[in-house]
Amino acid sequence: MSNTSSITHFLLLAFADTRELQLLHFWLFLGIYLAALLGNGLIITAIACDHRLRTPMYFFLLNLSILDMGCISTTVPKSMTNSLWDTRAISYLGCAVQLFLFAFLLVAEYYILTIMAYDRYVAICQPLHYGTLLGSRACVHMAAAAWGSGFLTGLLHTINTFSLLLCKGNAVDQFFCEIPPLLKLSCSHAYLSEIGLLVVTFSLGLGCFVFIVVSYVQIFRAVLRIPSEQGRHKAFSTCIPHLAVVSLFGSTVVFAHLKPPSMSSPSLDLVVTVLYSVVPPAVNPLIYSMRNKELKDALKNLIQSIVFQQK
Repeated sequence: MSNTSSITHFLLLAFADTRELQLLHFWLFLGIYLAALLGNGLIITAIACDHRLRTPMYFFLLNLSILDMGCISTTVPKSMTNSLWDTRAISYLGCAVQLFLFAFLLVAEYYILTIMAYDRYVAICQPLHYGTLLGSRACVHMAAAAWGSGFLTGLLHTINTFSLLLCKGNAVDQFFCEIPPLLKLSCSHAYLSEIGLLVVTFSLGLGCFVFIVVSYVQIFRAVLRIPSEQGRHKAFSTCIPHLAVVSLFGSTVVFAHLKPPSMSSPSLDLVVTVLYSVVPPAVNPLIYSMRNKELKDALKNLIQSIVFQQK
């Protein structure tokens, strides 16, 4: 029985065996990665530069875009590099850092999405108290709590996972270092403590999900009571993008980790993991800018200023 100290590196799951498919994977991931960086970078720049977007909703969207960029940068570049150089290896330390950053950023993003639901609830259901409940100090405190909670969660999971006795090889059945595939390499009953920590994390996530659902039930009830069609359209235009992002993020995460064992297969697990770890950071900017006139105008002005400066 070998300890974790004897493991110097792990072998990640490869997307393809043939050189042509490896290069296809590299270029596909490169396109998605550049789209995520460009889309989120434009949103961050637009919110930072446009004084009309200095509101709580866009402050939290700024945080979401930063987390999206960090989340996709944690997993995709290493996977691209491995495909390009026809290797599967990641160092022991690199695996630990990847697991920590992914858990940290993923949890923080989910909490930010929960806070954004609260922001929309207060804006639509309690507009007279919006300035009081979501003042600048309150927004900073809530964002800091989301980042801090994510950091603590990632740290606890990383310490717990890499303190386990790993004696079933070093092949990770995923394209990046994630907790469930690493737990499969353990032969120690100590992994039960990590499962307990995962249960607590999922319980908190479930609580956030219930809060989001209840918030949107109240939001839609309030929106349907708005007499003017223009008012209803404006309210929906600020809520639908957030609801779409939450649905995409939540459904894929839940399906990936709670699907029946009979439905599990390496290829399906790989596809589902890509859907919640790679796709959302790339499509979130598109979802948020499609129905939001203020954001579209800010992005249009930003792009025009960049083009004119180059000329």
